[in-house]
Amino acid sequence: ANNPIWLIRNGELQSFGPDKQPIGTHGGEQNPFTLHEMQLEKGDCLYLFTDGYADQFGGSKGKKFKYKQLQELLLSVHKQSADEQRRRLDETIENWKGGLEQIDDILIIGIRIL
Repeated sequence: ANNPIWLIRNGELQSFGPDKQPIGTHGGEQNPFTLHEMQLEKGDCLYLFTDGYADQFGGSKGKKFKYKQLQELLLSVHKQSADEQRRRLDETIENWKGGLEQIDDILIIGIRIL
């Protein structure tokens, strides 16, 4: 629903594109969502997320964090424990925001295949 699924395997990020429609109900015609099938391997990390992290304003110029920077951050932390990933993600966005308000919900779900 407007955000991809990211798979990190062997240090490389693959993106599975979103469908440009909301998950919730809306007044228009409802099209079926694309079914993505993938063979997961031990050590793979999947990330699902809202747009809140990438859309957060901050930094020295008050700009959005952006998806490219989020990709780089996840690539740098994906081998760490879930607790350490959360700590680094929290620390990074707090430093990015500085004194600015959080503008949207922020949700990142990470799944590691064991």
